[in-house]
Amino acid sequence: MTTFLFAGGGTAGHVNPLLATADRLREREPDAHVLMLGTAEGLEARLVPERGYELLTVPRLPFPRRPGPAALRFPSSLRRSVDLVRTVLRERRVEVVVGVGGYAAAPAYLAARAERRPLAIHEQNARPGIANRLGARLTSFVGVTFASTRLPHARIVGMPLRRELERVDLPAARAEGLARFRLDGTRPVLLVTGGSTGARSINETVAAAAPAIIGSGWQVLHLTGSRSPVADPGLAGYRILEYCDRMELALAVATLAISRAGAGAVAELAALGVPGVLVPYPVGNGEQAVNARDLVEAGGAILVRDADFTPEWIETLGVQLLADRAGIADLAARAAAQGVRDGADRMVDLVLDARDSAAPTPTVGLAG
Repeated sequence: MTTFLFAGGGTAGHVNPLLATADRLREREPDAHVLMLGTAEGLEARLVPERGYELLTVPRLPFPRRPGPAALRFPSSLRRSVDLVRTVLRERRVEVVVGVGGYAAAPAYLAARAERRPLAIHEQNARPGIANRLGARLTSFVGVTFASTRLPHARIVGMPLRRELERVDLPAARAEGLARFRLDGTRPVLLVTGGSTGARSINETVAAAAPAIIGSGWQVLHLTGSRSPVADPGLAGYRILEYCDRMELALAVATLAISRAGAGAVAELAALGVPGVLVPYPVGNGEQAVNARDLVEAGGAILVRDADFTPEWIETLGVQLLADRAGIADLAARAAAQGVRDGADRMVDLVLDARDSAAPTPTVGLAG
């Protein structure tokens, strides 16, 4: 039995692939023992115990980006976290460390190096985070979602997806989804989503342009998220939900999607062959635009800046796109060609390669 420590979290973008990889590892090695390392403040504090894993925590320790008291305290705080994880590795007899980035990842990477434990990491985003830029220098077992990701030793594994997404039977899921969402199977469906919390600009723009979309012969399945709901325009063929717990069904019914460009969203659209109008989140370091780049350059999606995504854009260029069914079919084929459905298995292969790299070489005796 091998004991693995999975480290990282903070956001759904980190936690979901972490859990998908851990779940697949336990399917393939039922006697494996999996521990999780995160923070008490991250999303993992809720999702990890819900999935049945033991969660160990370290203090949330942001990397200081400018001089000041926090920068002066950082080295000693990091050292304490590393020492804490080293103790976990020894006392719990952890044999392999797996990281996905986030606040808990860097201490785990440094502890694995200090304790000579094999390390495997996964980077979700096209633009790597600080922790994984560090981790990639400490191991040769580095999995990435996007071909354009620049990390040492990178191996393209894709995004580890939830089982219901990677193994979905699309025709059956489409039939179930049409019934569940009360949609007409003879008309194309525009899926609109900004993620679990929503995207205010996408929600408001689509709702304002709803008459033009419906008037072009399409239906809309609009997932608003929890933080930026909009009023239901009350049009026939316009379905509005705050949250969807069967995302595989929503993707299966979609002819085209309007979405943010988080790494998970981009990977899921490609995996199920859904072409997208990707509207990257305009705040931060621009990582969503970078996430979209590979799929856009492959012809599987269209990129629209948030500032340009207006009701007027939908009523002109958007309606032209909706009318071009052959063009949308070509986008779909190109998206599917970029998709990876077996990312969880590929990542588990990488983790097991890391483990096997540390196995002692058998001694072969010579007959005498």
